[in-house]
Amino acid sequence: MLWVGLFKSGDWLLVILGLCVCAASLPLAWRAGVAEKAIIKRAGEVFSELDLARNRRIEVPGPLGMTTIVVEQRRVRVAADPGPRQYCVRQGWLTRPGEIAICAPNQVSVEIQGGSYDSLSY
Repeated sequence: MLWVGLFKSGDWLLVILGLCVCAASLPLAWRAGVAEKAIIKRAGEVFSELDLARNRRIEVPGPLGMTTIVVEQRRVRVAADPGPRQYCVRQGWLTRPGEIAICAPNQVSVEIQGGSYDSLSY
C-alpha cells in the first residue's frame, strides 16, 4: 500500500480514464457479429448450409429417425428429434453465431455461423 502514496492527481486521472476505456470496450470486444447461416451436420459431415434470411423446415435423417430443423426470422431450432431425452429440442431458438444444438443419439447438430469473428474465435 506504500505505492498509493506515490500517485499524484494526474496519475489517478490517468488510471480512472484507462478503466473507463476498458469498461466501454468490453461490449465491443465480446459481441459475436450477425448470424448469417446455419450449418447442419449429420454424423460429423456437413449435411446442409441454410441461409437464415429464408424461412424453411428441413428433415435430417439419422440412425434413430428424422430430426426436424426449422429456420424462422433469422433464427434456427430443432423442432423434433427421435432421441430419448430431447436435449437439442429443449435448447430452443439459436440466434447468435457460435451457438449450437447437438442431438447426440441421432448424430445431428445445428450450428449458427456469422459474418465476422468475435474475440473468442480470433
